[in-house]
Amino acid sequence: MKKTITLTINGELRSVDVEPNDILIYVLRDKLGVKSPKIGCERGDCGTCTILLNGEPVRSCLILAIEMDGQEITTVEGLSEDGLTPLQEKFVEHNSFQCGFCAPGMTLTATKFLEKNPHPTREEVQEAIAGNLCRCTGYKQIIEAILDVSNKLN
Repeated sequence: MKKTITLTINGELRSVDVEPNDILIYVLRDKLGVKSPKIGCERGDCGTCTILLNGEPVRSCLILAIEMDGQEITTVEGLSEDGLTPLQEKFVEHNSFQCGFCAPGMTLTATKFLEKNPHPTREEVQEAIAGNLCRCTGYKQIIEAILDVSNKLN
């Protein structure tokens, strides 16, 4: 019962055959070769599989791929055609990630958050990234980088 769906991934129109029970994270990684969304808890708790679906952060481990026909997906690879974004530069500058497993989901979540709230408080940043687990850093450098870039935004 395969069905061909077409979706836009990072600005590129892609088609893929999916089964009715295929989960989006597996289709992205295994069938389309998009490796930045990571497989973590597979329950929507950790945020490592976060993507932007039509501009909003979602957990791709909770979505059936067959429902994505005609949708637009952005992964961390699609954030900029010109290298790192200012947020990514601040993440590097602050040495925000050790193993990097949470980095794509954290980056997408923080990017969308800063679009909505360009000058947040520390507490607002903490709340915004609360759904993205990081086991290495204790979040201090991540929060500092987000606050640092927010001070540079117009």
